[in-house]
Amino acid sequence: MEDNMFLGASKFIFENAKALRKNMTDAEKILWGYLKTKPNGFKFRRQHPLGIYIADFYCHKLKLVIELDGSIHDNEEVKQNDVIRQKLIEEDGLKVIRFTNNAVMNNLNQVQKALEEYMQKPN
Repeated sequence: MEDNMFLGASKFIFENAKALRKNMTDAEKILWGYLKTKPNGFKFRRQHPLGIYIADFYCHKLKLVIELDGSIHDNEEVKQNDVIRQKLIEEDGLKVIRFTNNAVMNNLNQVQKALEEYMQKPN
């Protein structure tokens, strides 16, 4: 279902996602360079609306959300919000994988390897 792909996201969330796509972080640009090639035949979307949230990257076929965490995510309040957000997203039947911006910027091969291992798992 197409509408299920967005979990009822509002027009406001879609507008925010569009703005975020125009202002990607360096780490997001690097990971997008890999994900847009459709690794293992899977299509990924960037800054994808999911209900009240916007996932950094999303693959509907895998039900996979990829989140990139910058240094702001070291803040205790942000960490707590991340835990709540991830729990709510996972309650919708999605899997969330997190990487730090640092990992993407300095060890992209390891990030790609982790993602490819996940893509090869039977769902």
